[in-house]
Amino acid sequence: MISRRIVLTGAFAVSMGASALALDARFKDADGDLLADIPTNPSEQIDPPVLVFAYTPVEDPAVYAKVWDGFLKHMEKVTGKKVQFFPVQSNAAQIEAMRAGRLHVAGFNTGSNPIAVNCAGFRPFAMMASLKDEFGYKMEIITHPGSGIEKIEDIKGKKMAFTSETSNSGYKAPSALLRDQFKMEAKKDFEPVFSGKHDNSILGVANKDYPAAAIASSVKDRMIARNAVKADQIKVIYASAAFPTTGYGTVYNLKPELQAKIKEAFFTFKWEGSELLKEFEKSDPPQQKFMEISFKDKWQVVRDIDKAMGISYECK
Repeated sequence: MISRRIVLTGAFAVSMGASALALDARFKDADGDLLADIPTNPSEQIDPPVLVFAYTPVEDPAVYAKVWDGFLKHMEKVTGKKVQFFPVQSNAAQIEAMRAGRLHVAGFNTGSNPIAVNCAGFRPFAMMASLKDEFGYKMEIITHPGSGIEKIEDIKGKKMAFTSETSNSGYKAPSALLRDQFKMEAKKDFEPVFSGKHDNSILGVANKDYPAAAIASSVKDRMIARNAVKADQIKVIYASAAFPTTGYGTVYNLKPELQAKIKEAFFTFKWEGSELLKEFEKSDPPQQKFMEISFKDKWQVVRDIDKAMGISYECK
């Protein structure tokens, strides 16, 4: 059992060996959907002149500022507000920005969704899917040819790269797998290192800086498609069942009519010919539209992993 405590920022922490997830005391959840309710008192609602949007920090922010530009222009038309792209460098910084009131609309990665919901008042309502409503990505453990690693047990005695403590595929799911299925403990059976992002881990393996890494298959697929890495630089030795992808939503205390307009912007965006489609259809399954989701239902598998690992999110 992992027993260490990892402080991510001053606003929240991940503690191992604590109780189940629960909304921060400053939020209410009268309808039981596991999300912070929109305040009923208008004085507690906000209506910012500029909406700030951030995409999960898995890859180069400069690349994704361009990818999201057309969508953000569409959001400006629908909401009547200027929308600013905010490049974030870490999951912790993104959550802290929303908790501090500096971030209004966001896509949080799979593993960060529960802590963003619990500690920052994030209200996810959409994720990307194919035109056939197929969605998800796989947690993969990868190595490079010539590493001497052919199966998971071969990682023993070597370095294993993770992304960050809040990442589902980059830390939590592989940690649970290694511990429960392969009886391998961090620091005892292998040396854990943290790269910060999925692309850092993928590039690290491709360039032979890390012998192995846990990553999201969707990130790897997009990087190979745009020649950031070559397929023959990477070898997959494990692939999980599918997890939900990045969840998109708003901070809880935006005016309800503004939240409705933002939601409308997601579901009326025309993907055909867009930079979003050009980038995200490279995944398997292809991501070709925004699909409405329920955090309570779609993130159950992620919350189950957190519970199995004894993870709770303590908001301060």
